[in-house]
Amino acid sequence: MSRRVVRQSKFRHVFGQVAKADQAYEDIRVSKVTWDSSFCAVNPKFLAIIVEAGGGGAFIVLPLAKTGRVDKNYPLVTGHTAPVLDIDWCPHNDNVIASASDDTTVMVWQIPDYTPMRNITEPIITLEGHSKRVGILSWHPTARNVLLSAGGDNVIIIWNVGTGEVLLSLEDMHPDIIHSVCWNSNGSLLVTTCKDKTLRIIDPRKGQVVAERFAAHEGMRPMRAVFTRQGHIFTTGFTRMSQRELGLWDPNNFEEPVALQEMDTSNGVLLPFYDPDSSIIYLCGKGDSSIRYFEITDEPPFVHYLNTFSSKEPQRGMGFMPKRGLDVSKCEIARFYKLHERKCEPIIMTVPRKSDLFQDDLYPDTPGPEPALEADEWLSGQDAEPVLISLRDGYVPPKHRELRVTKRNILDARPPTGPRRSQSASDSPLSQHTLETLLEEIKALREQVQAQEQRITALENMLCELVDGTD
Repeated sequence: MSRRVVRQSKFRHVFGQVAKADQAYEDIRVSKVTWDSSFCAVNPKFLAIIVEAGGGGAFIVLPLAKTGRVDKNYPLVTGHTAPVLDIDWCPHNDNVIASASDDTTVMVWQIPDYTPMRNITEPIITLEGHSKRVGILSWHPTARNVLLSAGGDNVIIIWNVGTGEVLLSLEDMHPDIIHSVCWNSNGSLLVTTCKDKTLRIIDPRKGQVVAERFAAHEGMRPMRAVFTRQGHIFTTGFTRMSQRELGLWDPNNFEEPVALQEMDTSNGVLLPFYDPDSSIIYLCGKGDSSIRYFEITDEPPFVHYLNTFSSKEPQRGMGFMPKRGLDVSKCEIARFYKLHERKCEPIIMTVPRKSDLFQDDLYPDTPGPEPALEADEWLSGQDAEPVLISLRDGYVPPKHRELRVTKRNILDARPPTGPRRSQSASDSPLSQHTLETLLEEIKALREQVQAQEQRITALENMLCELVDGTD
């Protein structure tokens, strides 16, 4: 008898666990908009969730530590005149988030480290260029202040947020609604899926489709695609019989899939979350109550099923923490933020290990918060891999860094003279000064209020004594 050999993998026993009840975020009115985005974005400092809002669109931003019941009057980020459809944190500044809306605009916001007293209504910059709703946002993985947006006008625009300029506009590549857009690891290529059932790889700077595959999945329902670290494309879609399906493709040979697997029958679009460090892909269906995860390797069948995390409640959306925000002391390799109708709960994925020491095989160096390129360098044709950091001693998010927007004078298009200095948000002399001044002012006002309250208490005591004396 031949013995079946079990595939060796350190991720075979990854298991998911819901965080304790006191670690959830309660009483959040999650948006009911019918749109296939994740409705949630998270980084090592903040959790952002698109919420229901009367008379426009809004999202809430909570410090990660602010768990428990959220006050119904907690300040929101409001500025859009129609529902917010997508949000995305800047990978190079944990205080900057972009939002896309049905009102055709993209707004970029600076979130303070302290809790604001009232709604944040003024974005750092509003990006106007789409003629219909904007439903997809994605920051460039390695270039500073470069943001991609895709709209219902079937146009992809790549912006320089630092100047408010359109760097590139990809207009005639998609004949129908764009369903998803993803950068590769160094931001030199895009992979897109579209309602016309075509999977496209695009070189945005050349403005051309490098490769395409019609009907990667034959069903009519939306498809999703992400790049893997090997340069392959992982897709989720539907068969002609409406069965959900996943695929792995080699862009150099789009004729045949590397792998194609049918999954189950369900209407929910599968949102793929890919971790390049472990080469694990997590699939979360909107309306599902489970997260399936697979390991992608170089050995057949290439996409290996690992396990399924199941819970009772269906998910309205999902946030995925970047690797630098995980707890390495607990061998945590992924953390999700699952949206319910009225709350958000963390789900922690762990590799069981007996040792308390740092597990360097689980945590290779991972992209950090420093960009590798400036926007102009990327536009001129340069490419660079992400700047990596070690998680050996854990990760401490940097202090508040202000994003400065310098709008260029379109009438004066002459190049700047002298050596070009990279414009870093962190070395702005204004940012630290402004923050300290504001904090001092707030402190002074609080002391004044405290003094007034003490004075009122003293007067009330005197009044009571007088009333008692007359009796």
